[in-house]
Amino acid sequence: MPKVIKAKLLKKEQLKEDIFKFSMDIGELAKQVKPGQFIEMQVSEEIEPFLRRPISVYNVEKEKGILEVIFRTSGKGTQTLSKKAEGDIIDIIGPLGHGTFKYEGYKNIAILGGGIGVFPLYELAKNAKKEVRVNTYLGFRDADTVVLEKEFKEVSDSLVITTDDGSYGIHGFAINVLKEEIAKKKIDAIFACGPLVMLKATQALAKEAGIFCQISLEEKMGCGFGVCLGCAVKPAEGTYYLHVCKQGPVFEADKVEI
Repeated sequence: MPKVIKAKLLKKEQLKEDIFKFSMDIGELAKQVKPGQFIEMQVSEEIEPFLRRPISVYNVEKEKGILEVIFRTSGKGTQTLSKKAEGDIIDIIGPLGHGTFKYEGYKNIAILGGGIGVFPLYELAKNAKKEVRVNTYLGFRDADTVVLEKEFKEVSDSLVITTDDGSYGIHGFAINVLKEEIAKKKIDAIFACGPLVMLKATQALAKEAGIFCQISLEEKMGCGFGVCLGCAVKPAEGTYYLHVCKQGPVFEADKVEI
């Protein structure tokens, strides 16, 4: 069950000019967090910005009670959040999201991330590596936007980095490398998070290959637990819309239309 708690900001790191990592003490609540979930963070105690910001879970240290998130500053809310200082107390709600990554029962999985979509995939890779072979494919715009290479290398059996302009790693898109390696590595499941165009291509690839696939969606949210209905996505079948905060953020790829 999600809870409202006061989390202490233990460590703040600036990974890039616009990317920040927060390590927070959330106590026993850390033991409830699953790969693919997110939290809602109060930006300010002032009237503006009023709404909380949904931030994906990056890493959890369950025994230490530590939760880590990484976010990019893209508007007033995240800009304000980035100005928090170590020692500050942040009001959070979590863990949120019922749709989580289901890697159990597979043997050789592919983790596919694009841009800031790589952040929610680290906790997945870390947990999955204890049970299955983890093949990770991360795509970025250019060398300056590459993040977490060292961290993902430690939790992956194989790691491929691509850049759109070829300034680092393999020139091209990560999904194209995965496409080439699916038959060779006998991949039996795909887990992806990133730009919608990448997720659409991943849907098609998984369907063509007959491989189980889950995708993590990112939508603007007003509440984070199904009250505001602002994060609706169209189902592949049926007329009732699904909600990223409640049924997601992780969905089986063939269950949603994006």
